Amino acid sequence: MLLQTSQGQSGSAHVVVLGNEKGGSGKSTTALHVAVALLKAGQRVATIDLDSRQKSFTRYIENRRAWAQRTGLSLEVPHHCCVALGSSMQIDDNEMSEFEQFSAAVSAVERTYDFIVIDTPGTDSYLMRLAHSMADTLVTPINDSFLDFDVLGSVDPATYSVIGESHYATMVKVARKQRRDLDGATTDWIVVRNRLSMLGSRNKQLIAEGLDQLSFRLGFRPVDGFAERVVYREFFPRGLTALDDLDEATLGTRPNMAHVTAREEVTSLLRHLKLPIDERGRRRAATRAEWFAQVDRPLENHGLTA
Repeated sequence: MLLQTSQGQSGSAHVVVLGNEKGGSGKSTTALHVAVALLKAGQRVATIDLDSRQKSFTRYIENRRAWAQRTGLSLEVPHHCCVALGSSMQIDDNEMSEFEQFSAAVSAVERTYDFIVIDTPGTDSYLMRLAHSMADTLVTPINDSFLDFDVLGSVDPATYSVIGESHYATMVKVARKQRRDLDGATTDWIVVRNRLSMLGSRNKQLIAEGLDQLSFRLGFRPVDGFAERVVYREFFPRGLTALDDLDEATLGTRPNMAHVTAREEVTSLLRHLKLPIDERGRRRAATRAEWFAQVDRPLENHGLTA
């Protein structure tokens, strides 16, 4: 599900940033699925929520922790931090307060965790730009419509051919250049099409063609993400993901084909992200799984008490 590659900087966490200047594209849902997938692969994961007003990512994780405590389920939960909204009347003071919190949160985990997953707000801000400039992997979910496409590029209304780049794409281009100038690293940018219709349509084909054109100009990889499914909205109150053991105890109802299909498309997305995991993490995950499998079995004494 996750591809093992070489780490960009030895001893430093790989930073995954979820970004888009438009709300409602599935950033928080995608962020938690990425974090849980990494945890299940034995990685040490820290998460940071920069959307200090909406806090969807934070609430999603809080719901997951609360549901695990209530049911006794073993649900993986990342080390989490939410940057508090500045309360001063001065914009500069607010930005400084938020920057100090963000800097402290990153410094506390960058050398002791394998991954940092950062969810950003759907608005342009200093912290949002800073997070983009430090991303090793940038994931931009967009809804499958030209309304969302507009944050990346503009199209000719007659031919639907791409004719220009939009504000968010320009910001990402600057952030990637800053990262490259700073340490020579290249940000892997993936644009994820979410809320995909399960039926073919002209709009679906035009969006795919437009993203293909734009990907050559901007240097991102377009991939399919999550279809328009009710199950993703049902997961939120309990903090669940399509990667968890979805049974009646977990869901409160019997799983159906929508849950199975959701897991398949989440797995496919994670495979296309090509996130790096190390072999130690794989061994941790395997050992943990073996330990849980042995919990209900009697301890073998190998004849010590014979």
